[in-house]
Amino acid sequence: MATLTVFEAGYCTHLACMALRGAGFSVCRFPARAWLIETAHGRWLWDTGYASHFLDHTRHGVFAWYRRVTPVYFNAEEALARQLHDRGLQAADLSAIILSHFHGDHIAGLRDLQGAPIWLSGAGWNATRSLRSVAALRKGFMPGLIPPDFEASIIAIETFEQVALPAELAPFIHAYAAPGSDGELLIVELPGHAAGHLGAFIATEQGWVMLASDAAWSPAAYKNLTGPSRLAHSIMDDTARYYDTLRKLHELDQRGSVKIYLTHEGAL
Repeated sequence: MATLTVFEAGYCTHLACMALRGAGFSVCRFPARAWLIETAHGRWLWDTGYASHFLDHTRHGVFAWYRRVTPVYFNAEEALARQLHDRGLQAADLSAIILSHFHGDHIAGLRDLQGAPIWLSGAGWNATRSLRSVAALRKGFMPGLIPPDFEASIIAIETFEQVALPAELAPFIHAYAAPGSDGELLIVELPGHAAGHLGAFIATEQGWVMLASDAAWSPAAYKNLTGPSRLAHSIMDDTARYYDTLRKLHELDQRGSVKIYLTHEGAL
């Protein structure tokens, strides 16, 4: 069975009511998490969190607005590459880095982890890769965070075998089986938040676990079917599909057999 190790690589702050409608005006901390997924036959890194490259690319110009709207706190000791190094791991030891989507807080560490294959949504990358300036900012994408050899390292999850999910994972019905994972890592599409937004089901000794990425910013969102502020809708890829995904998480949670982890789950 697979094991999961969670890392925090920096955090941002925002008003609680932006992440969860009606939550009030207190300022909350939202950690940028990444996960190391390990099986008997491979290691996969789910997202990369913040990195110094994010700070470098948001000091000036149009992307400085990113940090003004969402203040970011990060120090070098939190870099994911450094945390992995402390565990005796480097990029070459990874079967792949899996990107849930292309927002800056999920891809900022890529330049520190060059050499590993990158798995991603091909459709999502095709919709994102050419964005620049204000158009990129509106989608939370910072082209400067992408390493120069990125295109040569990517593999679209759409090329993987598509498999039916067990009934206990309903209402999710199909997934892409991660090559080399013996069915212990199954990648699912969670559309709405961003182009090509992905999640994953992971089989552990304790049962199935779901990495739901940014499909919600608080467990209360899917437990109570409460979305974020309407202002947050402006940065979503597809609001209708976001709420459809949220309803699916709600139904999965109601079954009580799958633990759901969110990337930025804070104090809400």
